[in-house]
Amino acid sequence: MSGITIILIRDDPPALRAALTIVTATAALGQRGRIYLHEAAVAMLCRPIADAADADYRAKGLPDLAGLFEVALSMGVTLIACQTGLALGDHDAEALDPRVETGGLVGLIASLGDDRLIAL
Repeated sequence: MSGITIILIRDDPPALRAALTIVTATAALGQRGRIYLHEAAVAMLCRPIADAADADYRAKGLPDLAGLFEVALSMGVTLIACQTGLALGDHDAEALDPRVETGGLVGLIASLGDDRLIAL
């Protein structure tokens, strides 16, 4: 199956919003969409999903970051938390949303298939 796999490399809610938007559009077209949150980026999954711009989005009738997260997951987007990032940040994988997978880069790259790969 072809699609898009995005690797997020930093704790940056606007980058997460962009990634969720891209993979949700990909899923809407019937393709696979995945986001791998690498090392520091995994922290965004270990606290409430939010962005400083959320109020602006809601004021325009658009989903806030948590809403976009829910839409993406409901459309079959895969989110993967980096095992190294979990360990480095002393994060508990059991505390993650149960719909979030854990994994490593080797497994991610081995499963790319025909996916286009983007790093943000």
